[in-house]
Amino acid sequence: MFFASDNGGPVHPQIMARLAQANEGHAMPYGKDAIMDEVRDAIRTAFEAPDAAVYLVSTGTAANALALACYTQPWQTIFCSTTSHINEDECNAPEFYAGAAKLTVIDTEDKMTPAALRRAIEKHPDGNVHGAQRGPVSITQVTERGAVHTLDEIRALAAVAKEYGLPVHLDGARFANAMVTLACTPAQMTWKAGIDVVSFGGTKNGCMAVEAVVFFDPKKAWEFELRRKRGAHLFSKHRYLSAQMAGYMQDDLYKTMAQQANANAAHLAAGLRKAGATFLHQPDANMIFASWPRRIHQALHDAGARYYIWDGSLEGDDPEEYIAARLVCDWSIGKTAIDQFLSHF
Repeated sequence: MFFASDNGGPVHPQIMARLAQANEGHAMPYGKDAIMDEVRDAIRTAFEAPDAAVYLVSTGTAANALALACYTQPWQTIFCSTTSHINEDECNAPEFYAGAAKLTVIDTEDKMTPAALRRAIEKHPDGNVHGAQRGPVSITQVTERGAVHTLDEIRALAAVAKEYGLPVHLDGARFANAMVTLACTPAQMTWKAGIDVVSFGGTKNGCMAVEAVVFFDPKKAWEFELRRKRGAHLFSKHRYLSAQMAGYMQDDLYKTMAQQANANAAHLAAGLRKAGATFLHQPDANMIFASWPRRIHQALHDAGARYYIWDGSLEGDDPEEYIAARLVCDWSIGKTAIDQFLSHF
């Protein structure tokens, strides 16, 4: 009964098998391995972008920070929502890698809106030497509250950014989960909607530790290579990153695992609703925010369901006080574990 994070799930056997295959013999280092050629072809095909520049790193923070750095000057600001991953969870890494560029955090409950983005951009007039200059826009998909931007919402945000000549980054740590929810293609959710660069996540969706950075403008390729090396994120034995991503893309495994994760979350959400839990946000993909009485949290904790995140203390005088929780499903959590969890309500 592990619902703390999709980061905590196992690596899919198909990916482990590709790692084992990659471990035979020798291969060229630093991304010159033959498997990386397979990865580039697979991602370019999936994204319908034959000229895209494709690179691998081992963490989502590296993917976001290095990608944004390629589009940000130190005197610029990056526009993002309050609940964006780059604001909440990355310890100023985007600012660090972008040479101390700042974040302009747009105060929203969850998803950024075009109107709010426009207001934030307008507060940074062009040519004011005393203030931060306008920089890229970053969209988190799935959001940190479990919501999925629709294609129209992404297009609308990108359209505002383009009005001001600003590039758009998509933080896709849970890219496949969002894509499955929207029943769209990778291309539709990225460059066809106005995205310039995407962090295409693998780690949260069944990989060991790999994320792809996909530039739809190949002119950014050399700068990224330099930044990745300078930032200490160029793997020597790169074939082990390549093998993971190759297994991830093989037979559309990335879609299959996202479908499983989303289906698991839908089953859990249905059970929570039936049990009377209160939902704090609409669960669009594989992440749920809900609350229920302290006594049920205590029963779950006693039964061994200790690996999910709650907001508040299990200790208290009021057993009926509602305590909020975040529950995340990955591909490997089946209905048996979910039903076991729900049996304590």
